[in-house]
Amino acid sequence: MTTQRIRQVEDACTQLAARGEPITFVAIARHTGIPRVTLYRNPALRAVVDEHRDRAHDATTLTGLAAQLAMQQLTLHVLADRVRQHEEVIRKLSQPR
Repeated sequence: MTTQRIRQVEDACTQLAARGEPITFVAIARHTGIPRVTLYRNPALRAVVDEHRDRAHDATTLTGLAAQLAMQQLTLHVLADRVRQHEEVIRKLSQPR
């Protein structure tokens, strides 16, 4: 039951953030139907909400934006390496034997 509720809270937080709405316990409770008191008292559910709220807050600070940019650059480099590896495999497979 808790895993299902965690997914519900995750989905609600994601949807609120995508719409640019504030992530609040009231909004999550309204969206999921989970009582607000449960969101506050259940450590796992509260952690999910707090994490999303922190992320939303960090996105508006220069430090948060710099951290996001650094993570995106790292992700881009990893993806570029994987593309190079795949291209190499394709070249080897394409060579006549």
